[in-house]
This record gives sequence, C-alpha cells and structure tokens, in this order.
Amino acid sequence: MDAQLKRGFLDVCVLASINRQDSYGYQIVKDVPPSLHLTESTLYPLLKRLETAGMLTVYSVEHNGRLRKYYRITERGIAYLNDFLKEWDDIAAVYEYVKRGATA
Repeated sequence: MDAQLKRGFLDVCVLASINRQDSYGYQIVKDVPPSLHLTESTLYPLLKRLETAGMLTVYSVEHNGRLRKYYRITERGIAYLNDFLKEWDDIAAVYEYVKRGATA
C-alpha cells in the first residue's frame, strides 16, 4: 500500500480504535486491522502527532506497578473521523473508477 494512503488510513483507524474506548499503545496495535501492518515503532510517533494536532489527550494509569499511558479522543479527533466518513463516498467512487480501468 502507498505510504501516504496508508498514513491516512492509520490516522483514522487509530482514532476509531480510541473512539471505541480509551486505550494504550499495545492494545491499539492489536485493534487496528492487520493489513495496515501497524507496529509500535510506527504507532508512537503517530500518537504524538495526533496529540499535537489536538485530536487526542493523554493520561496515565498505574498498571502492575508501572504507569501506562492511555489515549482519549477529543472533539477535534471525532470531527476528523466524521469528516473522513463524509468523504468515504468520494473515496469509494475513485476506487471503483480505478478498478474498472484496471480490469478493462
């Protein structure tokens, strides 16, 4: 998958995972579709970027004697997800166009 396309899908998949429930890094990696091949080394910079953009907030919870960072989606993150869903019909139309051209 193209790196730019994958990046856009990773953003919305991570936000969708956190929108279901607050979560932490390892759990997010497990929740995101395997076809995106998300690794922790890819995830943490992405989480930091989403946090900097105001789409996530972070808080810590003690777990087995250690602090675990949890991520919570913000209103801005929810709006980003909703914008993606509104654009999905356009994305699907481009996909169908390319598919028809590739199989012609």
